[in-house]
This record gives sequence, C-alpha cells and structure tokens, in this order.
Amino acid sequence: RFGLVALAVLMTCQRANAQSSYQTGQNTSPAYEGWEQNEDGSFNLVFGYMNRNWLEEMDVPIGPGNNISPGPMDQGQPTHLLPRRNRYVFKVRVPPDFGDQELIWTLTTKGKTEAAYGTLRLDYKLDYMVIMSETGSIGAGFTTEASRANTPPTITLVGDPVRRVGVGQPVTLVARITDDDLPRVGAIRTPAESDSIPTLPAAALRPPGRITVQKVNGLHLSWFVFRGESPAKFDPPQIKTWEDTRAGANSPWAPLFRRPPIPEDGEWTVRVTFD
Repeated sequence: RFGLVALAVLMTCQRANAQSSYQTGQNTSPAYEGWEQNEDGSFNLVFGYMNRNWLEEMDVPIGPGNNISPGPMDQGQPTHLLPRRNRYVFKVRVPPDFGDQELIWTLTTKGKTEAAYGTLRLDYKLDYMVIMSETGSIGAGFTTEASRANTPPTITLVGDPVRRVGVGQPVTLVARITDDDLPRVGAIRTPAESDSIPTLPAAALRPPGRITVQKVNGLHLSWFVFRGESPAKFDPPQIKTWEDTRAGANSPWAPLFRRPPIPEDGEWTVRVTFD
C-alpha cells in the first residue's frame, strides 16, 4: 500500500566537504518545526526531518524505529524519507488543554536513534511569514506588502481519494489549484528560452549571503511518496519537494530552476505507475 502526497506551494551550496556531505550511509533526524492553533482551540504540532544523504532514500515502517508518543505509534508520520531537509511534512493535532506536555517523534535509522520534541513554547509559534522565511521564499526577517498579504494555495483532488491499481498499470491523478497570485512573479520562459543557455549577471552567480535557503518563487504542484517501499514513477517527472540546492536539479532551491507553466484550467494532471 502506498501513500502519495501532493504539495502545492507558492515559492517566493552544497560544499564539497567530505566530512559534512554524503550521498549515502548517513542517518535521518526528525525535526520539530513549530505549532499552529486551530479555530476550535486545539493545536497542530508540525514536524519535518533531515536526511543527511544527498541520494539515499529510506523506508522506516511504523514501530519501534518510527513512532510517536504518547498515544498510538502511528500518528500520521511518513515511512518513506526523501533526501536532505524536508520541512513541514506532517502535523499532529493535540487538544486545547495540551499545556506543557511534549509529543515525541522517535526515529531510528542507520543504527542511530534520535527524537524531536513537540511543545507549545511561544518561540515555536508558526505563521505564514515564518514558513515562507524558513523555506526560502523570503529572506529571514524580510517582508513586503505582497508577502504579508499572501495566503497559501488551495488544492482539491479531482475524483476518488482512494484508488486501487495493479502493479505496472498507470493511474491518472488530477488536482485543482486556486491561488491569489501573490507575490507577483516574473513571466514564465517560453520553450525556446528554457532550452537556451541563460545569461546571468555576475551577482547572480555569487554564493548566497543569506542565512536561509533561497527558493525561486512561483506556483507549482508536486506529488511524492509519503509511505510505501517500492518506487513510483511519475509522468511528467515531479519537482523535488526537498531542498536540492545543486545546480541543474529539478528543484526550486536549485540555481537556474525554471518554474513550470500554470495550466489554464487550473487542473494539474500526472500519471503515476507503481513497480
């Protein structure tokens, strides 16, 4: 059984150091991102993770090596872990009287056990500006009128949310997205421009000077495997949801990334096949 997730976002160096950069063999650490409050007074505790590898993906089934406490082991956490930093991956709702308690996500990979502790401390409170800053859509502490007015896109899955398909048989997924078109971004390149070698000013090629990652702004949709061990093949290939900062990567955090055109009818279509 597979779990697929679609991520719709409005997007506003790696160093060659053998001691800190690995393709495979390293572990994954869970991360607590912060909390948000719901209208009914309850709270969502939001988690992500850091896979220290650039290539290796991991599968960690629910159990002693992948659990949340207190409560049931399975509280919606992923079992398929993508490379590098993955922020704001899932949330766990807790009651209004959660108070000073902690919710702990424990993850064991490569023989190492690490835990992330979810609390309601004030310095972990999330809002749109914090999320945009942490993901690189805006610089840390920097805002504009458009960024403050921006609200997240809304996404609706077209058709049955539960699908069953045989191995090797493609299934078509359609998602409808609406957005406020904020903040404004530049025009999308034509196919001819996208195939050409870009000419950039020297300033654009300098190493980043900000303390956060930097992301190319623009609406896009990405499906990715959330649970399930066997690979899934997407057509067209999906934009990476993890922070791949290498030049040429199909990632909004990569230099020279070009955002895709937005469908005129607002419906994003992809075919996925499970091996």
